Amino acid sequence: MYLRTKHPWARRNLRLNQNLNREPWFATIDILNTVEFRVNPVFSTLKDRPCQPVPCPTVQVLGLADGGGTAFGSWAVTDECAIRQLYCRLPVDWSSLTTSVPRKAQDEDSILRRIADSFRSSSGHGLAKPIALGIGDDAALLRPKPGHELILTCDWFLEGTHFLREKHPPDSVGWKCLARALSDVAAMGGIPRCFLLSLAFPETLTGRWLDLFLGGLRRASRKFRCFLAGGDTTRRNDILININVVGEVRTSHAILRSGARPGDILYVSGRLGEAELGLHVLRHNKGMASTKTTLTRKHLYPEPRLALGQWLAQKGFSTAMVDLSDGLSTDLSRLCAASAVSALLDRSKIPRAKIPDFALRRGYDRLQLALHGGDDYELLFTVPSRKARFLPQTFQGVSLTAIGKITRKRELLLLDENGRSKQLVPRGWDPFRKAPR
Repeated sequence: MYLRTKHPWARRNLRLNQNLNREPWFATIDILNTVEFRVNPVFSTLKDRPCQPVPCPTVQVLGLADGGGTAFGSWAVTDECAIRQLYCRLPVDWSSLTTSVPRKAQDEDSILRRIADSFRSSSGHGLAKPIALGIGDDAALLRPKPGHELILTCDWFLEGTHFLREKHPPDSVGWKCLARALSDVAAMGGIPRCFLLSLAFPETLTGRWLDLFLGGLRRASRKFRCFLAGGDTTRRNDILININVVGEVRTSHAILRSGARPGDILYVSGRLGEAELGLHVLRHNKGMASTKTTLTRKHLYPEPRLALGQWLAQKGFSTAMVDLSDGLSTDLSRLCAASAVSALLDRSKIPRAKIPDFALRRGYDRLQLALHGGDDYELLFTVPSRKARFLPQTFQGVSLTAIGKITRKRELLLLDENGRSKQLVPRGWDPFRKAPR
């Protein structure tokens, strides 16, 4: 075995396949070799860690090839003294993410190991972990909670349709691909448990882009306590991401789209149109979007209203609910269709994005952004009028605003300041619409 033959100083009697999620022996050997050398397990073998070596005693390290060759040369580490010849990486330059090249031509197994290693520390120690068996086998095993129903949802996140490689930071792509899928769980009043990641991307992005993407995905996974259970990878010229999420909700407590009744009050969380405004700003500016700009924050790093959805389900306030992913006009029409009702919106009460002066000069309309802009991932829900007075104005710092009511009519209506109503035509996001939004 590699560890024993190449490193005689390593500890003996390693029980390689016990309590390690049934990883194949070669993956376990790789992990142990990586740990012995005190480095981050990024590549499958030590010789696959290329860099330009400079002396460094305490940071991430790798070895030199014999005879002063390149970092891809052969290895002949035979004793513990060789560890003293380790060197560190130069400072990383993130300026050319879209044209990055891989550290070395990698195979699928090495990429899967990197993904698995990125999520090993987010395993939810001390919790009743729902994943009985995760990455490393043909499929994952999920341990459902008694008295609960499972929530299943999936979501595409496609380059050119949902994000632009030259505009969206890889970290935000990783965060958003999971956050937007979790918004569906929030709309059911559920708790997310685990997710599957399917990722297709070009070989040129297996270096820094993948590292940053996994970093954003890992942060979202930890924040929303939704663990990676497995997935699939393949190579493709453009980036395709698919997220499958498993959640749970107490039996018969899920909030559906189909429960709205005439007379119910329509509520929405947060402000609408902020994400759409952020997208316009991102497209107008040159180069990669800044992650520190407040105008683009909601577009790049949306936060699904999981706590609000769970609270509404627990308290029994809401009769119907949907998340606003495609725009208020479009998602409201879907809720009404599922409940066989209609709605009357009061335009003066719709909470809108705060638009700076320069955006107003460009002709952005706050009401149009709020009505038809997508990607807000707020919750739109209905409350019986008799319960509306018990609903707080804010929940954990997020505003809850009454914007209209459910009616028996068969068309959506928008009420203006003069008391006149006109038909509200759904004009939110539709991937099959030929004309742009």
